[in-house]
Amino acid sequence: MKKLLAIALCAPLLAWAAETGYRLDTSPHHPTDLVSLQAGARTFANYCLGCHGVQYMRYGGLKALGLTEDQVKDNLMFTAEKIGEPIKSTVGQKEGKAWFGVAPPDLSVIARVRGADWLYTYLRSFYRDAKTANGWNNTVFPNVGMPHALWTLQGERAWDAKDRKWTELSKGAQSATEYDATVRDLVNFLVYVGEPSAVSRKNIGIVVLFVLGILFIFAYLLKLNYWKDVK
Repeated sequence: MKKLLAIALCAPLLAWAAETGYRLDTSPHHPTDLVSLQAGARTFANYCLGCHGVQYMRYGGLKALGLTEDQVKDNLMFTAEKIGEPIKSTVGQKEGKAWFGVAPPDLSVIARVRGADWLYTYLRSFYRDAKTANGWNNTVFPNVGMPHALWTLQGERAWDAKDRKWTELSKGAQSATEYDATVRDLVNFLVYVGEPSAVSRKNIGIVVLFVLGILFIFAYLLKLNYWKDVK
């Protein structure tokens, strides 16, 4: 029974990994790490916002990450004039479809749809492929229309599908460890955008369960006192 339960719980993750047979790595992100979330927001604004938006999040909502309004305006607000506007990409649907063959999707809920592990592995699995239109491919998402937006940081790599080996073609601005940290921060930010209230919701849930546990004790004692004379 325990094995069946474990399989049922892991089935969604196994399904994503089974798309290509490429194993998903565990994302080391942490939803309460404000420094990581701020770094992820910066990476998203500088490398992703040109094509992808998170339109269900407003620029003003980034102040919850410990940023001031001036910091948001000066460093992250590239596609709007007012702090209350949604975070939309600079590329329209028609232009995106013409350039990439499909319009770049909004990433507001991508972490909830795909999962943090999928995103973390995907962003670290691009490789050069001369057979594709944009010169890039991905082991997790074969023939993806998206080019490797972070390649200047990671560098260029080749993938040998037969031997399942990576080969470095050129170095990026970051080491492998630094790049993994950048991706972790970006995934952390996308997870936050998907449900900004997740941390507070979980904390409230713990408090509610604790209160219900206390009430259960009193209810049980009341039940014992009420039925003590009944034989």
